[in-house]
Amino acid sequence: MTTPSSKAQGSGVPAATPDAAPDPAPTPSRRRWLILAVASAAQFLAVLDMIAVNIAFPAIGADFRSASTAELSWVLNAYTIVFAALLVPAGRLADAIGGRRSFLTGIALFGLASVACGAAPGLGTLIAARVVQGVAAAVLVPTSLSLALPAFPPRERATAVGVWTAVSAVAASAGPVAGGLLAALDWRWIFLVNPPVVLLAWVAGLRLLPRTGPVRTGPVRTGPVRTGPVRTGPVRIGPTRTGPVPGERRRLDPLGTLLVLLGTGSLTTACVEAADWGYGAPATLGFLAVGLIAGALAVAHVRRHPDPVVDPALFRTRAFTAATLGLLSYFLAYAASILAATLLFTGAWGWPSARAGLAVTPWPLTVLVVSMLSGRIVRALGERTTAVVGGLCFAAGPVWWLLLAGGDGAHYAMEFMPGLVLTGIGAGLYQPVMFSAAGLLPARQLSLGSGVLMMSRQGGSALGVAALVMITGGAARPGLDALRAGWVFTAVTAALATVAGAALRTGVRVDPGENGGSGTDPLRHH
Repeated sequence: MTTPSSKAQGSGVPAATPDAAPDPAPTPSRRRWLILAVASAAQFLAVLDMIAVNIAFPAIGADFRSASTAELSWVLNAYTIVFAALLVPAGRLADAIGGRRSFLTGIALFGLASVACGAAPGLGTLIAARVVQGVAAAVLVPTSLSLALPAFPPRERATAVGVWTAVSAVAASAGPVAGGLLAALDWRWIFLVNPPVVLLAWVAGLRLLPRTGPVRTGPVRTGPVRTGPVRTGPVRIGPTRTGPVPGERRRLDPLGTLLVLLGTGSLTTACVEAADWGYGAPATLGFLAVGLIAGALAVAHVRRHPDPVVDPALFRTRAFTAATLGLLSYFLAYAASILAATLLFTGAWGWPSARAGLAVTPWPLTVLVVSMLSGRIVRALGERTTAVVGGLCFAAGPVWWLLLAGGDGAHYAMEFMPGLVLTGIGAGLYQPVMFSAAGLLPARQLSLGSGVLMMSRQGGSALGVAALVMITGGAARPGLDALRAGWVFTAVTAALATVAGAALRTGVRVDPGENGGSGTDPLRHH
């Protein structure tokens, strides 16, 4: 952690308050990678379950023949909506009760909900169990990142988040394959394979994860006044500390939590259901209006509350704000690009689903390889340069398709696959840097900050899919011209993500021996 004197020397940046950035004590080298493995297992389960169930949707419908397509869709949407809506409140709760306790509770709940899904006798029970799964995933994902990041010194965090991102890429690429194979046996196995992994992760988490207690805030303790010679010198001006002060247990913010849930839940529902309900349907517009109003009220509330569910001080860290906006823009492009590729293969090119799934594979494989190397790349180029290069590479993918993709797929290897590799390189470079921004926050806000970044991911993904469906007119087999309009959208949103990456400030020195003795803390509060 940078001392006031080192901040004052040469950086021109105001000194930060003592709790402006986390000061974690890294665990021994062997243990920190085991902690990351446990955290990554939780991420893998949450992503895999979301994607695999999409592939098994027809098999689930065959078992519940009396249900309409709209009713069946809630097997997918209940998880997505609840997951997105609860990320921020769950992150705040984890900071309040302790990340380890929250993680162990969340992963146990995920396992129990998976058993309930696999044994569901009817559609209503299955949907209810999926809601519980969404709750558990919302607790797991931000908590897993907040437990893993403090275990690493700053110079290794990009590598750690790169591994965490790579696991997500593996889950995303394995989801369709696993979903298809398990659904061929029985769709219930998609859920029943989870409990053994959950049990292993729970036992490992119990043994490995650092013990964290509830965050306490309150009045500062005072003691006898010390007297001595008065020291003079330049006055350092730093950001005014607002919000909680160490010492007393944090208070709950039920109204703020309700407003965040209502806002994110309504907006996510409108995005997810708009294609089925119609973009101008009363239900879509109603949920959109409720979400926007609740969001405005939530912003007004957190600005006044002494200890709100989302501390506005989070966004006084420029790099964290840039990461939040950048991830929102990036996942708009990411989700729309994946859907556009699938629609091109199965629609305009008329390929079967199995061939289409294989054709997308170069993308997650590239993400996997580049993410694993991201730590070395960040140390060589710096965070800001890495994020900008990643954003530009991602934007180059849809530009390639705009210029070269034809209407028959006969030259896939030259017309389309290079764009997949470019977007994969961009994803592998961009995501680790931006998710690492959670590590800038004080320890008492790590889970909340992770939840905010995850909400940007989930919200961007939902909006990206909704935007592409609207651009292509909701057609199951859109033409090449409609898809080209979608690629323009993904290129523009990827360019916006690049601008956010350029807002990161890097290279601020820290004192030797602090933050794990790394010598640099490249993404700092300022």
